[in-house]
Order: sequence, then C-alpha cells, then structure tokens
Amino acid sequence: MNVAIIIAGGSGNRMGQDIPKQFINVYDKPILMYTLEGFQNHPMVDVIEVVCIEGWESVVQAYANQFNITKLKWIVKGGGSAQESIRNGVYNLEGKVCDDDVIIIHDGIRPMIDDSVLTDVIEKAQKYGNAVTSMPYNEQIFVLSKEDENTTTQFIPRETLRRVSTPQAYRFDLLDAKYREAFEKEIGIYGSHYANTMMVELGVRLHFAKGSDKNIKLTTKDDLELFKGYLTKGEDNWLK
Repeated sequence: MNVAIIIAGGSGNRMGQDIPKQFINVYDKPILMYTLEGFQNHPMVDVIEVVCIEGWESVVQAYANQFNITKLKWIVKGGGSAQESIRNGVYNLEGKVCDDDVIIIHDGIRPMIDDSVLTDVIEKAQKYGNAVTSMPYNEQIFVLSKEDENTTTQFIPRETLRRVSTPQAYRFDLLDAKYREAFEKEIGIYGSHYANTMMVELGVRLHFAKGSDKNIKLTTKDDLELFKGYLTKGEDNWLK
C-alpha cells in the first residue's frame, strides 16, 4: 500500500493573509484541494492522510467532501514545526499500515504535483527503501568569506549539488524508526530540518528521484501569482 501524508500544519505568515495559506482560494478552490487532487487522481496512491493546523480539521473534511477526495482517511493535528507535524502523521499510522508500505510525504502548499514525479518517487522508494524528489542546481554557488561576508574566494561546483523538495517517500518501518530515534536523541528535528535532512543526519543514504521546476512551494504572494499563471496558461504545442 502507498500512503500519502500531506503536511498542512503551517500558519503561512509570510503570505500575509488572514487565513492559513493552504486554505486560500484560487479560482474557487483552496490550494490544499489542488494538492490533494493530484494524489487522489494518481493510481499508485491508495490512501491519504492530512496533517492539519489545529482547529481546521473540520474544514479539511468539508472541502474533501466537496471536491470528492475519497482517498482521505485520516486527519491528524499538526505540531509546532514541520518535523513535529510529520512525526504526528507518522505515529498515527502505527498499527494501521505494514512495515513495507511506502509513505509519501508532501507539502500541502505544493499544488502542482506532476504524475511522473509522483510515480518515480514511489517506484524508487519501493526499490531502495527511500526516495527524494530532486533537481540539478543551475546557478553558481559561492561561499561567504569569514573575513568579510561581502566577499568570497570559494565556490561550490554546481555539478556536485542537487536541490530537493517534496514529494519524498520512505518505507514505513524506516520512517517510523527514524522519527522515534530523532525525537529521542534530538537530532534533525529543529529549525528548517525535514524528513530528508533528518535521515541524512541519522546516517541514512538517500536516493534521488525525478523532480520538476513546476513543483513550486507557495510561500509568498508572488508564488501565488505564479501558480495562477500556471493554471491559466496552456502549453505551447510547437515546443519539442
């Protein structure tokens, strides 16, 4: 079985709106529902769990009913950070899924999930036990000088870098064990840490899966406008 954990536990302060950004309507549909539809419509996804900001659980269920998200089975209360929210979602699956089930973690505010990306991350996780969506890094990266942060004498070859995001997927037994270890040892759970960075800090070798530049994270109003542009613009048929 393949289970999607959709993380929708954040308040979205950087969007500057009066409601959490995952519930902002874009063309009469909440952002979170665009995300859920991508998993609802994918044949390899069996069940969906949403980790939701506290107090909005009934709203998620009502929207899911309205937009026919029939794969939604569990709505779990989020935590004070992304890692706490993921942990809550993982722990809720204990006793409900099998060790070798694949758990896909995805940000609720990444609504443009590509079918081929989701397929690849699931297949890679089935084969290797984990997979993280990734893309090459196309810009030059320079390291700030310790003597003067406005200068540099060192760069990192971009060929050695990959930028990663969600979706990412893990066998349940690995995911559950590592979250228990991380919170017991307080490793990889603070600040900007996520499941993938936590795994690396706990000694797990990660496997890269396919990514997409369209898989944008809606953090600011500019991101929202870009998303609206993607929704309204058709693809050019003449492009190879």
